[in-house]
Amino acid sequence: MAEGEEVENKQVILKHYVRGSPKESDMEIRTAKTKLKLQEGSSGAIVVKNLYLSCDPYMRNRMSKMEGSYVESFTPGSPIVGYGVAEVLDSSHQNYKKGDLVWGMTTWEEYSVITSTEGLFKIQHTDVPLSYYTGILGMPGMTAYVGFFEVCSPKKGERVFISAASGAVGQLVGQIAKLFGCYVVGSAGSKEKVDLLKNKFGFDEAFNYKEEADLNVALKRYFPDGIDIYFENVGGKMLDAVLLNMTPYGRIAACGMISQYNLEQPEGVQNLFCLVTKRIRMEGFLVFDYYHLYPKFLEMIIPQIKEGKITYVEDIAEGLENAPSALIGLFSGRNIGKQVVAVTRG
Repeated sequence: MAEGEEVENKQVILKHYVRGSPKESDMEIRTAKTKLKLQEGSSGAIVVKNLYLSCDPYMRNRMSKMEGSYVESFTPGSPIVGYGVAEVLDSSHQNYKKGDLVWGMTTWEEYSVITSTEGLFKIQHTDVPLSYYTGILGMPGMTAYVGFFEVCSPKKGERVFISAASGAVGQLVGQIAKLFGCYVVGSAGSKEKVDLLKNKFGFDEAFNYKEEADLNVALKRYFPDGIDIYFENVGGKMLDAVLLNMTPYGRIAACGMISQYNLEQPEGVQNLFCLVTKRIRMEGFLVFDYYHLYPKFLEMIIPQIKEGKITYVEDIAEGLENAPSALIGLFSGRNIGKQVVAVTRG
């Protein structure tokens, strides 16, 4: 390619801020022009070719106009932003060179110029699928590790419940908890996902929450002696039922509340007084506060993957043009496992 030559760059654009449930029509595919060489004099930037993009529930919040949130709203008319895996094409940053593979924040397009490399990680282990760095070896994997070990302070033999357990984070929390020596139950929204939890991920039990008339009764069935640790991904009615079934001094890691993201008026929680009477510790956390533990996490997880002790399921959508559909599908539970978009396979 000649110096300064422009190439076509397919992008996923947010058309406008979203209220209620997002639709594919809230986004559109556009083609822009971009240069794959940095301008002379630029400093600390890299140009990347995006290989895989990560679809994550928190992205729904960024599609709305927010103030005072821990993440910024997307900018209508511009490509949306999220975690991805990419190859460096050009660099003016001392820590990155052409050919390096990285994961971290990028934009939903074929080629991106990344000017802030804070929170960007160079990929060292390439003997596992690169797409894993959108999931088990990326932000979701770190979320599972941090939420379970740092927030929940588990003890062997404790009883663990995970909602949205077949998702990118939940499937890992369950396997990590089993390896640690806990009794693990998960909830999911289909028979296929329940079978996955029990037969592939090794959960002790799992149930389809959509088939339960009373979640409180369902939890008592699986936890007659109560729940010691709850990994919270759902919120709403599920959280209300869990609070009634927690043991004294139980711990709740509040990771996400996907049942609330599309509601204009969030549901109230009725049983919060259980936090007082049972001396429950409920703690929210953001994974990027713990990225300093990433090397320690890799030391733990890489051998488990290679030895087949931890497995991972991905749902890969092929092509950037299918990214809007893949993202929207998260909120109806259409995906099986971690939802990934393959832009260009590495």
